Amino acid sequence: QVHVVESGGGLVQAGGSLRLSCVASERTFRRFTMGWFRQAPGKEREFVASISWSGGTTYYADPMKGRFTISRDNAKNTVYLQMNSLKPEDTAVYYCAAKEITTMAFNYWGQGTQVTVSS
Repeated sequence: QVHVVESGGGLVQAGGSLRLSCVASERTFRRFTMGWFRQAPGKEREFVASISWSGGTTYYADPMKGRFTISRDNAKNTVYLQMNSLKPEDTAVYYCAAKEITTMAFNYWGQGTQVTVSS
């Protein structure tokens, strides 16, 4: 069983920064691609960023490129999302997710952490 828990959300003014953390408690020895998603009120969930198990491959949605950085520390089973130059449009619940290499979809999801960016 894999448990995914996000933290680090909060309230920040536009232009500010936040760093989200995601701890994945793995009861198996499988390797995962990790990703961040977000969902604003009344809006569907959207992809934010992802990182391969080795950390060598990253992807970002266009609105996040140049502002957000995803990284991971496998020794700590932790993934980070550094968010800079935050905009009110970034306000959402941010979710961390894990994808097994044997599947095409993310299998495990955290409970989400709220990020609120004021004008």
